[in-house]
Amino acid sequence: MTGPAGVGIGWRPEIAGFVAELPGLRFVEVIAESVPATGPLPDGLAALRERGVTVVPHGVRLSLGGAEAIDPARVAHLAAVADLTGAPLVSEHIAFVRAGGLEAGHLLPLPRSREAVAAVCANVTRAQAELPVPIALEPIAALFDWPDDELDEAAFLTEILERTGALLLLDVANVYANARNRGGDPLALLDRLPLERIAYAHVAGGAEQGGFYHDTHTDPVPRPVLDLVGELCARRRPPALLLERDGHYPPADVLRTELDALAAASGFPAVT
Repeated sequence: MTGPAGVGIGWRPEIAGFVAELPGLRFVEVIAESVPATGPLPDGLAALRERGVTVVPHGVRLSLGGAEAIDPARVAHLAAVADLTGAPLVSEHIAFVRAGGLEAGHLLPLPRSREAVAAVCANVTRAQAELPVPIALEPIAALFDWPDDELDEAAFLTEILERTGALLLLDVANVYANARNRGGDPLALLDRLPLERIAYAHVAGGAEQGGFYHDTHTDPVPRPVLDLVGELCARRRPPALLLERDGHYPPADVLRTELDALAAASGFPAVT
């Protein structure tokens, strides 16, 4: 199986026609929960697979950071989608989405505590035992820190990756958002992350609102985030970079411009 490489884009039904026409596209990411475990793949996604485009299922509902053990049915679904798409790996978030039987509908941040590290590692280990491929973990954007944090972001993430052997899905926009909202330096964070474990990276747009920078996935990628992509690649270029867009899709020429800008910032070949 070929891993993700070059510049990719998140596959969504709303832009399936646009994605199908990208001549240099080598990989896409699909929300795992949007694909039926028993198939078939949506037509546009199936056509990409047939032409050799790598598909990476991206989970959003495992709740790896929850105090409760992960739901076996959700892991089984992610595993089935990995098989269905012929994926070389899957990805999920270091976050929780449910507690006490309630579903939040959002990716919620964890306290960076030793207890949270243990919970994440236990759930990742459970998932790894059932998944047919490796898993990459994505740290999320958060508007606040919990008052009982014991570790900083880099130490928290590094310990989880070292204890589980998981790969890293680094969202460059999340690094920027977290640093801006917390008053930190995104370059200082990059320099402390285990960049050698990156499987691929996300890039997305955001917007300022209410004194915070929000990782919206519906706005253009701002210049500072593209500059941060360049800084990442100067330190250790990841195997692949993926543009995330979720809603408020712009015209095709605007999406092409964003993909071209991502290729220029990273040094990857253009896909357009």
